[in-house]
Amino acid sequence: MCIRFKRWHSDGIVYPKPTWLGEQLLAKLARWCVQNRKSGFKSTLSLVSIMKYSKAYRELKEKYKEMVKVWPEVTDPDKFVYEDVAIAAYLLILWEEERAERGLTARQSFVDLGCGNGLLVHILSSEGHPGRGIDVRKRKIWDMYGPHTRLEEDAITPNDKTLFPDVDWLIGNHSDELTPWIPVIAARSAYNCCFFVLPCCFFDFVGKYPRRQSKKTQYREYLDFIKEVGSTCGFHVEEDCLRIPSTKRVCLVGKSRTYPPSREASVDEKRTQYIHSRRGRPVSPPGRGLSPSPPQVAFGSSGHCDGHQALDTGVRCVPGAQAAERGSGPQAGGPWLPGFHPREKAERVRNCAALPRDFIDQVVLQVANLLLGGKQSNPRSSRDGSVKTWNGGGKLSTTLGA
Repeated sequence: MCIRFKRWHSDGIVYPKPTWLGEQLLAKLARWCVQNRKSGFKSTLSLVSIMKYSKAYRELKEKYKEMVKVWPEVTDPDKFVYEDVAIAAYLLILWEEERAERGLTARQSFVDLGCGNGLLVHILSSEGHPGRGIDVRKRKIWDMYGPHTRLEEDAITPNDKTLFPDVDWLIGNHSDELTPWIPVIAARSAYNCCFFVLPCCFFDFVGKYPRRQSKKTQYREYLDFIKEVGSTCGFHVEEDCLRIPSTKRVCLVGKSRTYPPSREASVDEKRTQYIHSRRGRPVSPPGRGLSPSPPQVAFGSSGHCDGHQALDTGVRCVPGAQAAERGSGPQAGGPWLPGFHPREKAERVRNCAALPRDFIDQVVLQVANLLLGGKQSNPRSSRDGSVKTWNGGGKLSTTLGA
């Protein structure tokens, strides 16, 4: 068989003809070299060493690849396992470089708010970082991790009782309604508390995030909003792009403050004003309403924070006298902004999969009877000469009422 190559369509990929190479490719290359196309996002892995990250990712992928085979959740294991492996590799290198910069020896502690399947918590804990995960619903896979992985079933409502003064980092990996609150919780927990958030769904402090700028994509606008929250809370907020199998792969990191510890009270007042401005609510006077006092630090008998002990005893640890002082007001312990509701513990099923079987059978039977009763039976002759009847059914309108 003779194939006439000259008749092939030249698309520049499968079969680039010399004319295409000379007339189109060179022109495209020249245009690409001089044009200045600014991306709305940072380059991938701009905050960590790419070499260190690649090495850590390969090692973790090999170490935890068996999770794909035993994944009990309905979600795609290939996506979620390797995505959490990539996030864990990023955090491990980020924290390793932070220890080198600050001359630290102890590994950073963490709390993952809205931890979901808990795999990220499991990996970070297995790699030597003390921490735990909190989510409103327990997942099937939690029981497979073992006792060294601490996962708690609880709902987080941002208030004075849900602070983490003993923790070095707060993590929000697709934390949904808690995402804008994580910089606030980190800022009020302790001056040295940092945060890492990977935003996905668009939530404001209360309810869905209202889009306000048409010149930006909704994703870019929401990232700018979270950066604004972090900056208002007093963080130097840095942005990075992760190597994960997701369209939402931009993370925001706050690991240092823009102010000295002595200005904590005045900065916290600005945080409160900003939070209320998002709902158009009047700002409470200083010392009243929802504005908390500067964050408290857990103290042991020697007068310093015992992070590992506080991780084992509960969410918050404050000195007795200061805790009593915080609880003296009428709003003490209340939510920082009325109207916030954590997601429901029982996940709503939005289709008919969870309806009782007897109810489904009853509906099917009623519909079948209506269809069969809508048309007369037709007599038919069989091969042996006997007459049989066959009901072809009728028709029903599927128009739904208002």
